[in-house]
Amino acid sequence: MSEQRRSRIERKTSETAIELELNLDGSGQAKVATGIGFFDHMLTAFARHGLFDLTVSCDGDLDVDAHHTVEDIGICLGMALAEAVGDKAGLERFGYSYVPMDEAMARSVVDLSGRSFLVLQAGFVDEMVGEFPVAMVQEFLRAVSDHGRINLHVDLLRSGNDHHGIEAIYKSVARALSAAVTRSDRVQGIPSTKGSL
Repeated sequence: MSEQRRSRIERKTSETAIELELNLDGSGQAKVATGIGFFDHMLTAFARHGLFDLTVSCDGDLDVDAHHTVEDIGICLGMALAEAVGDKAGLERFGYSYVPMDEAMARSVVDLSGRSFLVLQAGFVDEMVGEFPVAMVQEFLRAVSDHGRINLHVDLLRSGNDHHGIEAIYKSVARALSAAVTRSDRVQGIPSTKGSL
């Protein structure tokens, strides 16, 4: 169980060209260049607080808007998570985290179930934070959930500032995922009565 769980995803479409590397057993190092400053900040926070090593480069059609870049990176991150966890033998499978950010607090709960489902409850106020459309929080998380085949519930319990609220969400999702992918000597084989996830 000492081998590191890594994955590398390359995805190119007419809208984005993405290279993403993920190490679940990292130390929180990030090298991120998406062309969207606030999104870079969120992905860096995700890596740091999940203790994942994450490298992301994206050449996207930002002249159109940020949608394709953010969603496609979510797709790639989900694919990388699914590949890195493998058959999920010996993993905790479930994880949760509460993260405060000044006046904001977010709760994330994850199940590496093999069945994608996203529930996001967040009362955002702003349309944009920097050059990042606030509506893209949901699109990013849905892409991660769908392509990572995970069940993800995220609640922004309180917030007076969308920058703080979104940051609390990214950090809490990272910590919940970190808990779910943790290896446990007590978990024998696949953590499911079905025998597979």
